[in-house]
Amino acid sequence: MIDSIFLARHGETEWSLAGRHTGRSEIPLTARGQTAARALGARLRDVGLSRVWCSPRLRARQTCELADLGLAVETESDLAEWDYGDFEGRRTDEIRREWPGWNVFHDGCPGGESPVQTSERADRLIARVRAMEGKIVLFTHGHFSRVLGVRWVGLPVNEGRHLLLGAGAFCELGCEHGRAVEPAIVRWNVT
Repeated sequence: MIDSIFLARHGETEWSLAGRHTGRSEIPLTARGQTAARALGARLRDVGLSRVWCSPRLRARQTCELADLGLAVETESDLAEWDYGDFEGRRTDEIRREWPGWNVFHDGCPGGESPVQTSERADRLIARVRAMEGKIVLFTHGHFSRVLGVRWVGLPVNEGRHLLLGAGAFCELGCEHGRAVEPAIVRWNVT
């Protein structure tokens, strides 16, 4: 059984700084994002990781490389950020001018992923990870990490709206008393 899952959100990009939804777009890290990625590596290097998985997106790959955890990195397509479809590159306030009250965790994105699709992707990934042993770090993204967090503890995807996650932060998912039937969020939004 897996001991711990560390979720590592990529460092800052120009788009994350501006609040622009970044799914498929390949936006590099800012200098501050690169610094945060190195700091993230320093914090995770001594936790005894056994595996490193990374989203295929540039910003996650750069964060993973700069974290330099000393393990082989496996690219995992299920770790990609929510596909924002028609909302790619737009800010929430802009979207809400056309769609008042819009929330990605409830409404999804036209031309992109629905909450059900994103939840299914997270569940598929969680099932694979739960079958492993040791500690794994997943380099991924903000909204998708929030989906992973709520699905890990068995909550519906729309509850992800309650978990905030800054660029370059990490989280730890585990189980109370080491029992798989008691999944828990151990730490969240650690910078």
